[in-house]
Amino acid sequence: MSQFTRRTALTGMGVTVGLPWLESLGRAMGEAAIPAGQPPTRLAWLYVPNGVHMPNWAPKTEGKLAELPATLKAFEAIRGSLTVHTGLTADKARPNGDGPGDHARALSAFLTGCQAKKTDGTNIHSGISVDQVAASGMGHFTRLPSLEIGAEAGAMAGNCDSGYSCVYSATMSWRSATQPLPKEVNPALIFDRLFGVSEDANRKDRDRLRKSVLDTVMKDATGIRGKVAVGDRRKLDEYLDSVRDIELRMARAEKLPPPAKPTIDRPKAIPAAYSEHLELLVDLLVLAFQTDSTRVATFVLANEGSNRSYQFLQVPDGHHDLSHHGKNATKQEKIAKINLFHAGIFGRLGTKLAAIREGEGTLLDHCLIAYGSGNSDGDRHNHDDLPIAVLGGNKLGVVGNRHIVHAKETPLANLWLAMLQKAGIQRTALGDSTGLLKV
Repeated sequence: MSQFTRRTALTGMGVTVGLPWLESLGRAMGEAAIPAGQPPTRLAWLYVPNGVHMPNWAPKTEGKLAELPATLKAFEAIRGSLTVHTGLTADKARPNGDGPGDHARALSAFLTGCQAKKTDGTNIHSGISVDQVAASGMGHFTRLPSLEIGAEAGAMAGNCDSGYSCVYSATMSWRSATQPLPKEVNPALIFDRLFGVSEDANRKDRDRLRKSVLDTVMKDATGIRGKVAVGDRRKLDEYLDSVRDIELRMARAEKLPPPAKPTIDRPKAIPAAYSEHLELLVDLLVLAFQTDSTRVATFVLANEGSNRSYQFLQVPDGHHDLSHHGKNATKQEKIAKINLFHAGIFGRLGTKLAAIREGEGTLLDHCLIAYGSGNSDGDRHNHDDLPIAVLGGNKLGVVGNRHIVHAKETPLANLWLAMLQKAGIQRTALGDSTGLLKV
């Protein structure tokens, strides 16, 4: 029997378009954790800053969703795949003795469940984020272990929030407690990461040169490890881990076909309009999942504490300024407009995934896409009863069109553990988790 791989599929069919996940390809790549005939699970987390106007978010009753609240009307067409979670808490976004800095802590704790070290220096410290736990469990099946994207660039140093490094309020994904993964905001560069360049005569020579450089780097770095201070050894070890990760990616790339030609043209630049930027990022994320370029992604719609104005919504005020509304009805109305716009981007992602057939269902049925904020009411800066929603999972045992009310102070990390379990990744703890939620 001939071996059926992605390379032979692309060559044998004589095409250069991206292939969706195929059962035969899954078996060929040794995806033993996935039952025969079942597409793989994809996981993604989307983040919005400054909390939301909760009266327009929270469903009035528990259980089956009746009329959707104003902000959630963006999901009407796909409500059968929507689950709203109430009662979840990001305790490590609270001060816990560290004083002001709620915005920085909100984003850094969202996927880690860990207290960020209060510093504006290089000695940053948080915890591994759930997306990177997922990437370590299934990233070896795809060209990219994970994809980190966003619509606002952020500094990786300096003081951005009451003594907290800018990295905390701009970064959601953490490879380790001291290794934040910066997001990419340029759609063209995201496109290049996903699809690269076609085969050419110099590719193998370039790969050999890269391998030679990496070998030299590893040898030199290993040789000086015993000659540096203890603190520097940690940094050196993280550096070596990054080099090894590049080596592993190069090795994976040799076993995969050349990056396929996508169904959209390479973006020329970052769109000037924020809404167009977000829509383009959604389209790229859909392609990333559809072509199985990655199965794990994070998407920061705007940095925590963002004071962006939304002129196109007739909201000229800064978002962060408005979030401190002091119960002013006019400001709350403007916040609600921003919330509805952001929810619409999430809805766009879900609708596009739902339109793609995969296996016996849709691509959305085999995804779990979480959406929310590490702040609840931006005026109060509270981190309990967070606005959290999940789309997808109908083929993973998740029943949609529901509002699930959890006990007060239930750690948000408990939900992330449940999402990992649905993806076949067994993890007993993450940050401040206390157990596994039933989703």
